Amino acid sequence: MRLFLASYRFGAHYDRFAALAGPPGPIAVIANACDAWGRARDAALTSELVPLRKLGFRPEEIDLREYPGRTADLKRRLAQFPTIWVRGGNTFVLRAQFARSGADRILPDLLAADALFYAGYSAGACVLSPDLTGLETADDPAEVPPACGIETIWDGLGVIDRPIVPHLGSPTDPEGAGDELAARYRAAGTPHWPLTDTDVVVRDGSGTRLYTG
Repeated sequence: MRLFLASYRFGAHYDRFAALAGPPGPIAVIANACDAWGRARDAALTSELVPLRKLGFRPEEIDLREYPGRTADLKRRLAQFPTIWVRGGNTFVLRAQFARSGADRILPDLLAADALFYAGYSAGACVLSPDLTGLETADDPAEVPPACGIETIWDGLGVIDRPIVPHLGSPTDPEGAGDELAARYRAAGTPHWPLTDTDVVVRDGSGTRLYTG
């Protein structure tokens, strides 16, 4: 299983991403964490596609909204890409779209078989956790029903064994929700990955490791 999980894009460790991705080629981009953003969604998607193209990749959006009830079609589509890039946004909205499309069943199997390299940041990283409880301090669960048409789901995909807490000390989190959640986890003795915007968690054949900025 190959994972590259960040607080913000590549953090300070693009070299770690490149080592797992290999030479630049096709890459599937999932931007469904932004589905509650209205017109701003298009700009959020563009903000991913342009930098990836500049790095030599050939990004293509896979919009999970097109795949409710089409899990087999989504699996065939994802199998065409060696790498998947899942951007940030609202973790609960992303989790709901994973459920509606069946991505929450497809991705763990593809990753376990090492048939796909998964890279994600912020919501795209958090959604792999066992449980999303606590993230409501930063992401609004109430955005799920109007954006996705289903109720909020509080369990993550369980691909990793502990929650990720992104944006520690970051200007993108001016109210310090991430720092507060990390402090709660520390006080409770709950294992977690606390990430600044330069940190990343990488999993490859040799295990899982935190790389700090």
